[in-house]
Amino acid sequence: MDTAISPELATKAERDDLLTLGVEEEYLLVDAVEPRAAEAVDAVFAEVPGELRDGVQHEYYRTQIEVASPPQLELDELAAALLRLRSGVAAAAERAGVRLVAVGTAPATGQNARIVDNERYHRMRQRFGDLSPGQGMCGTHVHVSIPDPETGVRVLNHLRPWLPVLQAATANSPLFGGRDTGYASWRSMMWERWPTVGPTPYLRSHEHYLTLIGDLEASGAMLDAGMLYWYARLSATYPTVEIRMGDVMPTADDAVLLAALARALVGTLLHEVRAGIEAPDVEHPLLMAAHWRAAHDGLEGLNIDMATREPRPAWRLLRQLFDYVRPELERHGDLATVTALMGRLHEHGTGAARQRAMLASGASVGDVVDELARATRGEPGNPPID
Repeated sequence: MDTAISPELATKAERDDLLTLGVEEEYLLVDAVEPRAAEAVDAVFAEVPGELRDGVQHEYYRTQIEVASPPQLELDELAAALLRLRSGVAAAAERAGVRLVAVGTAPATGQNARIVDNERYHRMRQRFGDLSPGQGMCGTHVHVSIPDPETGVRVLNHLRPWLPVLQAATANSPLFGGRDTGYASWRSMMWERWPTVGPTPYLRSHEHYLTLIGDLEASGAMLDAGMLYWYARLSATYPTVEIRMGDVMPTADDAVLLAALARALVGTLLHEVRAGIEAPDVEHPLLMAAHWRAAHDGLEGLNIDMATREPRPAWRLLRQLFDYVRPELERHGDLATVTALMGRLHEHGTGAARQRAMLASGASVGDVVDELARATRGEPGNPPID
């Protein structure tokens, strides 16, 4: 599966002034019987069918595996690509004697995982030590096309106030070590220990962006540009903005909703950039507070309205974002699908809420992992996860 954009798709996107999008997802590998993570990535990778290999790669830990969809214009094609990847890699995992689970952190207790035998990962481990002990952290990254890097930097500035509520909508890691952490996204809290994780700073230009990357490398806070872990950045590989603050979500539908909202948001912000509208320079501490609130409350609690600086229900802020980007949803033909997926999210809640609902009904952590494995693959399950 080729993850580069085809000439035909690029031509169509340019002709119709549409934005392409793609999704990267990281998954946890879990023992076939117990809910603990399993160091099985090499065995799983060996079982991945040849036609999917281009879209599958190793991650930092041996308990993880990552997929990347090819760029798409149509949401149904994105959904189909994600389902092919999820079901194909899940089947490969089963042939290797483990399960594929879309969850932000390992819900059950288990030994700290070893890193993949990769020279860059060994250098990261040597430089940064035990910043992320555990069995793996799994996120979602959405790529949306941009016309050029300078425009992309201006889009990054406009994105900053909106990302906390999108993070809240992805929350899918309340459990860690066999217990509820009190956070909807515990992965977010663990991830923030790395020195370059956090909100994107307000950028003066693409030159300023590149200067900061050079300064961070010189400081030792990152080995290379690939370790620029801001919540939104310019892709080093593709002509895209990469939005990367969210947990991996239980179902492909969840990922499609995030991707559609992200594309519509980038499209809306591109109009503002072209109209010469300056991005609000939201203070970094306020953004940090909003991202902390997203990790703590998820979508079921509160977040910060950046216009008023006051806490408001996070769901209401997500609905406000939906209303704001509605013209771009319509222009890309996504409105009906996103309206339906928003309704489903409102009914069932985030992945974190679904996990907690199962536990409240008497299910065990093992039951939650079983259900997440079914949801990851796309199989029908119980209502809290389906």
